[in-house]
Amino acid sequence: MKENVVMSKAMAFAIRIVNLRKVLLGRKEFILSKQLLRSGTAVGALLKESEHAQSRADFVSKMSIALKETNESAYWLELLYRTDYLNQKEFRSIMEDCEEILKLLASIVKNNTGFMIC
Repeated sequence: MKENVVMSKAMAFAIRIVNLRKVLLGRKEFILSKQLLRSGTAVGALLKESEHAQSRADFVSKMSIALKETNESAYWLELLYRTDYLNQKEFRSIMEDCEEILKLLASIVKNNTGFMIC
């Protein structure tokens, strides 16, 4: 079976998010990291759901929601960085993964709907 690149990247991202949550709990940050945990792990779950979409519209819907969850994760990551819970190295490393997934999902949505995602 051919590897699903975006699914592999989403799983790796989710694992990094779970591990980051553990670190953030040690830094006494509970609320923002919980939000990040929810959005960051939702991406892969939505991609997994899309494998059995009932229609093209259902597939696009799940991909669009995954795109939104990834974008939300980027917000929480930036907020954690700007409030000094993440240092620059930690932030840039995980943010690069997040941005890569954003680009992949935006392309998938665009190519399946015919409109541009900004």
